[in-house]
Amino acid sequence: MRFEIVTIFPDFFAGPLEYGIVRRARNAGLIEIGIHDLRAFTQDRHRTVDDRPFGGGEGMLLKPDPLFACVEHLGVRPRAERVSGEARESVVLLSASGNIFTQAMAQELAGLERITFLCGRYEGVDERVTEYLADREVSVGDFVMSGGELGAALIVDAVTRLLPGALGNDASARTESFSGVEAAARRDERGRLEPDSTVATGGLLDSPHYTRPAEFRGMAVPEVLMNGNHEEIRRWRHRRALEKTLRNRPDLLEKVVLSAEDKALLREIRRGAEEN
Repeated sequence: MRFEIVTIFPDFFAGPLEYGIVRRARNAGLIEIGIHDLRAFTQDRHRTVDDRPFGGGEGMLLKPDPLFACVEHLGVRPRAERVSGEARESVVLLSASGNIFTQAMAQELAGLERITFLCGRYEGVDERVTEYLADREVSVGDFVMSGGELGAALIVDAVTRLLPGALGNDASARTESFSGVEAAARRDERGRLEPDSTVATGGLLDSPHYTRPAEFRGMAVPEVLMNGNHEEIRRWRHRRALEKTLRNRPDLLEKVVLSAEDKALLREIRRGAEEN
């Protein structure tokens, strides 16, 4: 997998991409990352990358010509081939107006061979970049940042950890919060998560986890996690995942397939919350 990052702040990435899983994946040859200074693709002596919008308005926009020139220099396949899936690559424009980045999108991107990130700045980019150059417009959340650099680093990390060999245990990526597709595939005929995975979330938020010491400042690890009964651990963790999801991200409950057991647990959890 190769990542190309187009930015006016190339030095920004000297830090975020030099640690943890991303660094290990680079050292192992699983990924390559190219950082490209957008100003190197300008044609004037001032290396101008932005301009005022036609029709007036506040702020400045990134000009189309340096962005097109950079992507063409990288030898990216034509947009039509990328959109059709014929080319296993994508050009991603980081923008507050884009589709929200999700774990499902990370899994889709992990199946590609190359991803080129265009890091927006100022008030955005010339719309021709969105319509004719990028094949995806992506936002990392419902908020506005100064530019797309942080978002690009975030997506590189999320995608890298899904690549085979990036994690010490590849199953780890399948049992984390939001990993609904894989976990749902491991439900039994009654709709329950199979007992051989005591931590799979099925698209819910992850359940609480504990480590040693078993008691710390009067706070004890729940006894159920220490009794060795995997079915009881599965049930406890699944209930706690439902509780956390209902409390922190109730919107996720509308997106996952809930079994009869899940629905009964949720009714019980809601009754308990109302009584307290």
